[in-house]
Amino acid sequence: MVIFTTIILDAVGIGLIFPILPSLLREVTHAQEIASHMGVMIALYATMQFIFAPVLGALSDKLGRRPVLLISLAGSVVNYLFLAFAPSLWMLLLGRAIAGLTGANVSVAAAYITDISPQDRRARRFGLLNAMFGIGFIIGPVLGGVLGDHWLRLPFIVAALLNAGNLAMAFTILPESRGPGAGKIDLAALNPLRPLRWALSMKPLLPIILVFFIFSATGEAYGVCWALWGGDSFHWNGFWIGLSLGAFGVCQTLAQILLPGLAVRLLGERRAVLTGVAGVCVALTIMAFITQGWMVFAIMPLFALGSIGTPALQSLASCQVDEAEQGKFQGVLASAVSLASILAPLGFSSVYLSVRWQWPGAVWLCVVALYIVGALLVLGLRFKGPERAGA
Repeated sequence: MVIFTTIILDAVGIGLIFPILPSLLREVTHAQEIASHMGVMIALYATMQFIFAPVLGALSDKLGRRPVLLISLAGSVVNYLFLAFAPSLWMLLLGRAIAGLTGANVSVAAAYITDISPQDRRARRFGLLNAMFGIGFIIGPVLGGVLGDHWLRLPFIVAALLNAGNLAMAFTILPESRGPGAGKIDLAALNPLRPLRWALSMKPLLPIILVFFIFSATGEAYGVCWALWGGDSFHWNGFWIGLSLGAFGVCQTLAQILLPGLAVRLLGERRAVLTGVAGVCVALTIMAFITQGWMVFAIMPLFALGSIGTPALQSLASCQVDEAEQGKFQGVLASAVSLASILAPLGFSSVYLSVRWQWPGAVWLCVVALYIVGALLVLGLRFKGPERAGA
């Protein structure tokens, strides 16, 4: 319960800020043009997670899971209070960086689940772990939007209270899952770029890694541009921004639970990926031209269709390396996703800044173009191992 609550709160922290970020940045900068600041804020959070997830994981191997989790939860409480009262941009940036650092405890949570779960129960518990993250990402934007309409800093205070409750629960009932390790921490193992060097030496894998990077980059457009676009196009307040992001999360979560297996059986892996891309591209193209806010909610099922492609792509990718290198390869794919989370927000914020006054929806066509590049790569890939062709 403590571990799952921690994961939910990590995801809430990611989504909490999206609906209120435009208004918050305008408040502290006294400027109307804040798209570039949004890109920096989101990229900074991802950068800190990219750097510190392996660090916290390695520390938990040496010090034990419980003390690292307790320290990160205490850091989250202090940080959210810091964000609630930060009066200037540099203090907000500092707070968001610390939030990324403390939110990197997902690696420790995953290690704790591994410690306490027998082999035959790990898959189910990791599935629940992913489900908890999805639930948190649904709650976060809605909570941020509703509370932010009352006071921009109120979501941070509520997040601090939630994390304080989880800290108290962890301190009271969470046992240590393993004893502290012996020896010095291997500093080289903390380098997040280390797996990428291995990937660069495996040239046949580079196109697959590039596909994961591109598809992950497209997902960052929503966090950067959704709130700005909703405010500029429909004059949405925090409530409507949060509600739309929450609806997006619900549809994505339901689609990931219900559709991927059926899609692969009917279409095969490659066609399932391309069908998902097609659904998202149609939805984004409609978004580029719509003039009424209710239309966004009407096309959510098309967005959800995009969720069928990710599991199929992961299935195909897992066949490309031997069993002995699966962990390393999955780490490389995770690193590609993290790098996309760092670089893409900066790029999309710049694009939105350039099109905002003429045609805000044009940014979604840029996302479509990126999806098409990824789809063409998927069409051209030669996969090793079995590839189901569909019924």
